[in-house]
Amino acid sequence: MDRILRQVLTAVGALVGLGVVLRNHTAWSAWPMLHAIGHAREGVLIAAGLVAGGLVGYLVGPILVAWATRAVVWVESRLQHTPTQDLLSGSIGLIVGLVIAFLVGTDLSGLGPFGTILRVAITIGFGYVGLRVSIRRKDDIMRPQSWLPARMKHRNGPESIKPKILDTSVIIDGRIADICQSGFLEGPLVIPAFVLEELRHIADSADVLKRNRGRRGLDILNRIQKEQNSVQIYEREVDPNMEVDSKLLKLAKILDGKVVTNDFNLNKVAELQGVPVLNINELANAVKPVVLPGEEMVVHIIKDGKESGQGIGYLDDGTMIVVDGGRKFIGQTVAVLVTSVLQTAAGRMIFAKLKSQAGVEAEAR
Repeated sequence: MDRILRQVLTAVGALVGLGVVLRNHTAWSAWPMLHAIGHAREGVLIAAGLVAGGLVGYLVGPILVAWATRAVVWVESRLQHTPTQDLLSGSIGLIVGLVIAFLVGTDLSGLGPFGTILRVAITIGFGYVGLRVSIRRKDDIMRPQSWLPARMKHRNGPESIKPKILDTSVIIDGRIADICQSGFLEGPLVIPAFVLEELRHIADSADVLKRNRGRRGLDILNRIQKEQNSVQIYEREVDPNMEVDSKLLKLAKILDGKVVTNDFNLNKVAELQGVPVLNINELANAVKPVVLPGEEMVVHIIKDGKESGQGIGYLDDGTMIVVDGGRKFIGQTVAVLVTSVLQTAAGRMIFAKLKSQAGVEAEAR
């Protein structure tokens, strides 16, 4: 291959040398020595051009090819690690910048060499600016619906039909399947490929607990796909250098969708970035029945509390009830009266006291 390449480069160099000789024939023929040769000067010039061009192609050609090969390999490696969205948006911005530069530099041809230099500078400048601006605004460029006016956005559909992007934690949690089955989530459910990859890694973990959680998440996904017709797998890579949570938020901006999660930290980060979030824990707290102080309920005491004499019980929805004086009734079902309700970020706690104790206090009053 090297020998064939050298032969090809030598032939190309010879042809280039011949072209240079023929193009500058007038200047060469003005030399007195060549003029004295007479009619043989054309042959001398042609032979000299072929020999010089072939020699340059034979010696310099392989070096140039090696440089070009290394440059192509470097550019290819950089392009492989560049996200597809950056490539698309950068190409669009570069094309727009070059078109603007062409329109601006059309009237500069009459300035001579200075006009040519100015046109080259304008082309490079506008091309670079278009490339940089388009990469920085790639989220808006790759989201065409953001170009429309607010009225047209409203005509195209209400906000409730935005795609819902599922987080890994909410899939493992499992309650999302029941919520989807109940019909409270409208619009397409988007499952990113990087979330599936994370679930697969969890399911293949050496830790038994993690492995069971990962397999549970995969089972939940299979159930959702069987019951819902609007499940979509997003195969495109967002940005390989980002973490999963950052990818989710970026994908939500690209698709103009909402992230469905039960991760408290992800919820806060999404609020800071202006990404709408549907938190399953907030939904669970919102649909819990309202309990007011003074209401009576029946609780099964299962363990003692932190304070002296307290007993702990739970409602069917998982709400913890702290019963004052319920420690001695562990393992029994007792009637209690609600004294106060405490709402926290982690959930809701109900404080109560035994109904018999409340009756004794009332009689004492």
